[in-house]
Amino acid sequence: MVELHRREMLAGLAALMAAAQARAASTPGTPFTWDTLQARAAALARQPYVAPTKVPAAAAIDYDKIGSIRYREARELAGGIRLFPLGRYAPTPVAINIVENGRATPVPFTPDLFESEAGHAPALGIAGFRAMAPGGKSDWMAFMGASYFRTAGSQDQYGLSARGIAIDTGIAGKEEFPDFTEFWIERTGAQAYTIYALMDGPSLTGAYRFESTHANGVRQRVSSVLNIRRDIQRLGIAPATSMFWYGEGNRAAGSDWRPEIHDSDGLALHTGAGERIWRPLVNPPHETTDSFQDENPRGFGLIQRDRAFDHYQDDGAFYDRRANLWVQPQGQWGKGAVTLFAFPTAAETVDNIVAFWVPAAPVRKGQRLQFDYALDWGSTDPTLATAAHAVETWRGTAGRPGGEAIAGAKKLVVDFVGPGLAGLDRSSGVIPQIDVARGKLLASAAYPVVGQPNRWRVTADIAPEGSGPADVRLYLKRGTTSLSETVLAPIF
Repeated sequence: MVELHRREMLAGLAALMAAAQARAASTPGTPFTWDTLQARAAALARQPYVAPTKVPAAAAIDYDKIGSIRYREARELAGGIRLFPLGRYAPTPVAINIVENGRATPVPFTPDLFESEAGHAPALGIAGFRAMAPGGKSDWMAFMGASYFRTAGSQDQYGLSARGIAIDTGIAGKEEFPDFTEFWIERTGAQAYTIYALMDGPSLTGAYRFESTHANGVRQRVSSVLNIRRDIQRLGIAPATSMFWYGEGNRAAGSDWRPEIHDSDGLALHTGAGERIWRPLVNPPHETTDSFQDENPRGFGLIQRDRAFDHYQDDGAFYDRRANLWVQPQGQWGKGAVTLFAFPTAAETVDNIVAFWVPAAPVRKGQRLQFDYALDWGSTDPTLATAAHAVETWRGTAGRPGGEAIAGAKKLVVDFVGPGLAGLDRSSGVIPQIDVARGKLLASAAYPVVGQPNRWRVTADIAPEGSGPADVRLYLKRGTTSLSETVLAPIF
């Protein structure tokens, strides 16, 4: 009886071991962690850069044809992930993995992942992916092309984009666009994913983690670990890319019937010292680069403050619904500058605005750098406080309305709105503080707008000097107390 019991026990242990081996064999993928991704990126940086291979045939799949190739709903991954096919504007294949229980399973490309309309070419590869909203009729997050990604914010409307990194943006002939070459997607909730990405480029490699949640807008907590392959002149952290063709301040730049066309209308800053700054966007006559020096910034971002439909009259692109993108650094970023690069455009299909943080310290070969930050994509302007904020900015000819224009000068008009202006009138001692660099202030005034509660207007006639634009810095004050945010405006 004892021997029988022993044999039964050994048989039972053998069965348990066999079952465990069977479970291990049936568990797909390989172990994956954030640490292993960082190690892989670091090892890659020690190797010579090899550019990813593009698919030449993808060039024939233009904007119209790409819409004829659709990912099959039945092949949806991780509870809501669908893949993008290669096309003219995203011709480089990427690798996709699904992470479950700490193990990563590759998603091999086969043409039958996609369906094509009759007479159209089949899919040629995987360009990226998107996360679908409940019901599967729209998506709320997408990664595709170089290191670009974006979300639909809180009003289900795509607009501006983000990038993993910006390298030498605004330096003629030097800008570099490293690629997210491989992704690992882990579902963490009903409308939540953690996206891991491997970046590779001539100047650096990177490991990225995006903890993304869709709930009344989209919030992403981003961790980026960078391995520098060679010295970089201008490293742009947390870059946002947008479009500004024309608005109320430069209507003459627009040839379209719509009153305004832009994805964002201003760059907002919340400095380390607590100052709130608003820089209205412009469509400049030539490339411009503006740097706003700071230390340990509290936040910055490209914002669409104007959300009145009748200001755009666009019932297709819905510019009044475009998402804001607010960057909140996590930890101490030290000294540096929020940098705004812009170039002229004559179409709404060209993103001509880029904003990012540039560290003050030189970026040298062999360094390992880490930047953590949060991205908030929504319709609420996170920069508004009790102080008055700028709501509209106009530019025009200088001088008295109806009178003779002042040659060589422009008029700047800024309207501020805020509860702190309640009850103030022309006798309250409110004045504009205006400083001008590379120009001369000819005349200025500040006064409440009749019939508009808590709204004040500042006007300034400014004559630019030299070849560059005049830089205007203005805000409302009463005695030594600031009543508004600071507006920084270029006058060309």
